[in-house]
Amino acid sequence: MQIFGNKSKESITLFLTTYFDERKQWLETEDKVQLLAELVSFIRPARIKNTFKVELVELLFVLKNHAEIRKNLQACVHQLFSERKFKQILTDAGILQDVNFFNEIKNRLFSKILPVQPAKESVAYILNQVFYKKTDAQWVEKIPLKQLHELYDLLKVGEKKQGNKQSHVSSQLIIAMTILIQRCNGRAMDTEVMKMVPEFDNLESPFSGFEKELLEIDNEIKNSPSLYIRHEDLSYKQLTILHQQCEQFIEKAFQNSRKYGISLGVNQNMLRIKQQLERLKVLIPFLSAEKPEDVRKNEVSIAILLIRYNCYQNNLQSLISDSTQLLAFEITQHTAKTGEHYITQTKGEYYHMFWTALGGGLIVGLLVIFKLLLSKLDISDFGQAFLFSMNYSIGFVAIYLFGFTLATKQPAMTASAIISALKEGIDAKIKNEIKYQAFAILFARLFRSQFIAFVGNVIMAFPVAMLGIWLFDLSLEQNLAESKGAAMLTNISPIHSLALFHAGIAGVYLFLSGIISGSTANKDKHNQIYYRIQEHPLLKRTIGIERAYSLSKWYEKKWAGIISNFWFGVFMGSTASVGIFLGLNLDIRHITFASGNMALALYGEGFEVGFWVIFWAILGIGLIGMMNFLVSFSLSLALAFRSKRLPGKEMKPVITSIWKHAKDRPLDFLFPYNSTAHKKDEEMVGKVKDKELKNNDLKDNETGLDQTITVSETDKKNKT
Repeated sequence: MQIFGNKSKESITLFLTTYFDERKQWLETEDKVQLLAELVSFIRPARIKNTFKVELVELLFVLKNHAEIRKNLQACVHQLFSERKFKQILTDAGILQDVNFFNEIKNRLFSKILPVQPAKESVAYILNQVFYKKTDAQWVEKIPLKQLHELYDLLKVGEKKQGNKQSHVSSQLIIAMTILIQRCNGRAMDTEVMKMVPEFDNLESPFSGFEKELLEIDNEIKNSPSLYIRHEDLSYKQLTILHQQCEQFIEKAFQNSRKYGISLGVNQNMLRIKQQLERLKVLIPFLSAEKPEDVRKNEVSIAILLIRYNCYQNNLQSLISDSTQLLAFEITQHTAKTGEHYITQTKGEYYHMFWTALGGGLIVGLLVIFKLLLSKLDISDFGQAFLFSMNYSIGFVAIYLFGFTLATKQPAMTASAIISALKEGIDAKIKNEIKYQAFAILFARLFRSQFIAFVGNVIMAFPVAMLGIWLFDLSLEQNLAESKGAAMLTNISPIHSLALFHAGIAGVYLFLSGIISGSTANKDKHNQIYYRIQEHPLLKRTIGIERAYSLSKWYEKKWAGIISNFWFGVFMGSTASVGIFLGLNLDIRHITFASGNMALALYGEGFEVGFWVIFWAILGIGLIGMMNFLVSFSLSLALAFRSKRLPGKEMKPVITSIWKHAKDRPLDFLFPYNSTAHKKDEEMVGKVKDKELKNNDLKDNETGLDQTITVSETDKKNKT
């Protein structure tokens, strides 16, 4: 029999009368689940966001005043849910099923398009058919509990067959909790996870203790007339204590990632354990009931939970958020430590940055010449992309190893360093004006460090490129830039080309290079690469113990930067060729290379260039540098906010504090300040830094498991 129904609120009475009156048409309906789905569709509000409360007044009125309808609906509901198991929803829905992050993303995405359909004998099947919209959990939770309890009593949901304890709610809860803790225990004993918590090596697993205690509670419940235990029962108290110890285990593992690093696979493993422990924490209170009202309250709450878990089981946002937060933190921790070297404070550091920027400009000037020579080769687009990439990569790695500075590399490495001031200020509950001023001071230091790096790069890259093209012309009697001069000038003009858009692409690459640096360092730390090199038996016998140790320290200090700069070069060198392949106008613009290209263009045009062409070129170089800075710093700042779980509302006072600092002391953003102001700023930032060190010490000293909070064995024996 096919079901039809008007979705207006007034049709609920008509629907119930049609199918559940004395004619009992519900018995003739082949798919009774659809009857329930139809009834729920009448209750479901049209707009969830604008609905503050969902009422069951009409439904309750009909059931109270029509005994035959109430009796038939009771029979239908009991028939639908009798002997159906719901434990799988509690053990699986919304919890990571695959420790491979990308497989989990793929599976959840596919399930959103084509949802998994459970067996028809399960409660999950009914929930999938009835509460099939992802917003259903939201409006169900807006139904007053008083009305849900009244509906529970009217339908006599609590009536169970006395002889079948296996189908009782508490029995299925115990089974689900046993499965969850067994899965936790198995994952927690994994070698990679245990490596994260060496403090627990000689301690009994709290997961095993939880499972044993749960088995004892299961026996107590089976022998209890109410099929529940009391909240004051010592077994119940011990279970909650053991759960706390399990949580301490996983919290310590996450904290230790600061020391040992963490891989995506281990992160997913630990995240799965954490999710299962959170699920257990929700379920534990439902084992206890003192009186019949508590039983009703438990079972209604469990029904709401089942709907919520089933609706949110394919949530992608929470998966990505939870899975990437810790890795973002570990990556930004590395970039923060590295980035501190790029922020100048004193005049000595400021001028040292200038001299190292001159070195960076020297190498970039040479790279510009080499790229021009390579562009003359008659090779494929792929070959050109490869040669350009190697040219950039070798040059960037050389700049890094020689200790020179490339402008715009700082923002990607320093965002986390300055955001730490804000984060630690919030954690330590420092006054708002102090923590925001500390952020503004650090930002001013970063900006002036960036400014002097711009200056050093630009004023060196220009003459080096000019000298190089002149020497080639002198020796080969050929102006290599003659055919490309006009195009080069056009490409750096902000109004005659997409120079600023291309500068934004370079800013994205600068951000990605920072990510690669942090990711590489984190991975090497987790895999103990430094220690492996230090203790490699062959290396120790061939080059000696001291040199093996020195090699490991050099690798620890330099390798992440080498990989980062190598890939930055690949990104920069291959973008134009990728754009040609895709038919898109893609390219990169970097302030230092723009300066060198301007020198080549002027020489190629024989210096016969109009005023406005030069004006737009010079302005373009400055704007390109600003775009490089803003894009890379903004992306890095967003990642730093994400990694430290800072709310977005913090951005407004941060921007306000920077603007206020710029109005009060504008020269701080360009040059080192005077000694009096410097002393005040040091005191300001020092307050935050002191709090940061104290917080880190507290985190490092946490033990993770307190064995003193267990109930004594004597008390346990006496509990009966």
